[in-house]
Amino acid sequence: MAAVSVHQFAQCITCHAWSPDHSMIALCPNNNEVHIYRMLEEKWEKIHVLQKHDQIVSGIDWSVKSNRIVSVSHDRNSYVWNQEGAEWVPTLVILRLNRAALCVQWSPRENKFAVGSGAKTVCICYYEQENNWWVSKLIRKRHDSSVTSVAWHPNNILLATTSTDGKCRVFSTFIKGVDPRDSKTGPASDSKFGEQILQLDLSFCWAFGVKWSPSGNTLAYVGHNSMIYFVDDVGPAPSAQNVAFRDLPLRDVLFVSERMVIGVGFDCNPMVFTADDRGIWSFLRFLGERKTSSSGAKYGTQLSGAFGKLYGQAKYGVSNDIVEPSKPRGGVHENCINCIISLKEEAQSTNKCFSTSGLDGRVVIWDLENEHDLSEYL
Repeated sequence: MAAVSVHQFAQCITCHAWSPDHSMIALCPNNNEVHIYRMLEEKWEKIHVLQKHDQIVSGIDWSVKSNRIVSVSHDRNSYVWNQEGAEWVPTLVILRLNRAALCVQWSPRENKFAVGSGAKTVCICYYEQENNWWVSKLIRKRHDSSVTSVAWHPNNILLATTSTDGKCRVFSTFIKGVDPRDSKTGPASDSKFGEQILQLDLSFCWAFGVKWSPSGNTLAYVGHNSMIYFVDDVGPAPSAQNVAFRDLPLRDVLFVSERMVIGVGFDCNPMVFTADDRGIWSFLRFLGERKTSSSGAKYGTQLSGAFGKLYGQAKYGVSNDIVEPSKPRGGVHENCINCIISLKEEAQSTNKCFSTSGLDGRVVIWDLENEHDLSEYL
């Protein structure tokens, strides 16, 4: 099985993040605190409790290069925590929000971070040395509802967002004096701050969990209608695919490689999506079980399933292969998985190792090294 270790930290975990060397973990146990644990003598011990927020901490991210923690909360505030000696010292972030902050992520160069909020805005935050605080520029009047997820493109300029208005959008976040105009960012550095590069209307329900592929060529996000969307050639003429599945909706996704995505959500079991040689994406299997060849015949079509329910075939005992008994959800996790984090080392090209956390209070570490049927996609 791909799950290599399971750790019970609390009754419920809202979000989590790892230190640069993966020796410590920061998590929110569904309250207004951030708890930091370190593995000591094969046992997790709580070494710090970060207390500054007044309401539930909704997002945490730990920067790899600068070793800073950023936290956001429903109290509309954000703090950047710097380790000074044995203590973590908070620095105020001026968000200017009138609704809850919902998600946060450091940019690849770690000179900025993005905050999604319930105020229909995205805050792009950067540091002002003169005042010793983090200020923000807001992307306003673009979203029609709460921003549920943010994801940085590898070029440090483009930012993808998802919202409960059902749309996925890509913006330019170029800030003069913060982002250098160099050849690495390409044409993205020519666009103005807040300029909308793309709007995707593929989902007609809430959208969550947007991520870029390692190369930045593919964008993936999920909808609350049990669908996942893949977008190639992000720009004026993108090409999009959607994959529908019969299981419960997803909440977050992670690109393991250019051809494999792991989705997590209400089914309590990570789902594997892969692309074939033609670039066509499909659902492969649950990570906690082996792939079976009869899965397609077992489910049948949605149309025939609707007719089966309409005429009550299951009620009168008529054989119908599309009516299946209720099955217990999940395996390692016992409740919704709401967060998936990469544990990739800098030298590695693929995310073979990652962690998940959920409403059951568990953090599970997964390793795909010995999943031989997935090796061709890594």
